[in-house]
Amino acid sequence: MADLVRWEPFEELISLRDAMNRLFEESFVRPWGSWLTPFTRETLALDMYETDDEIVVKASLPGVKPEDVDVTISGNVLTIKGETKAEEKVEKANYIRQERRYGAFSRSVTLPTDVDVDKATAEFENGVLTLTLPKAEAVKPKVIKVKTKK
Repeated sequence: MADLVRWEPFEELISLRDAMNRLFEESFVRPWGSWLTPFTRETLALDMYETDDEIVVKASLPGVKPEDVDVTISGNVLTIKGETKAEEKVEKANYIRQERRYGAFSRSVTLPTDVDVDKATAEFENGVLTLTLPKAEAVKPKVIKVKTKK
C-alpha cells in the first residue's frame, strides 16, 4: 500500500526564496567577482600544507619579478604583497583582447600555528613563490616515553 505524504506548499516557497537570495547576492553584492580588482583573493592562488616540522606555502605569481614581492609575518598572519609592472603599450595595434593585468596585489592568510620567522626561507622559481616556515619549538609535538615502574 502506498504511503500518503502531506503536501506543504510553503516548503517550496522557502527554497524559491533561498534561490532568489543567492541570485541577488551574486548579482549585486559581488557583481563582477575578481574582474574589477586584479590579484584579489580569487586570483592570487595559494597552496598551504603542514608537516610535522614546518608550514609550506606556495603562491603562483606569473610575470612577477622576485624583487617586486614582499613577504611579511605579523603574529600568525602571513601577507604577500607585490606589483606587476605594465609593459609598453602598443599604440598602432588594434587590440582584439587584453586580459593580462598589472598593478599592486596583496593576500593575507592566517597561519595555523606559530612559526619561527628567523629560520623561514623564500624561494622563487618559474613564477612560483615557495615559503618554508619552520614551526616554533613551543608548538612542535613532544614525545614523552612512558616507563613501567617495577
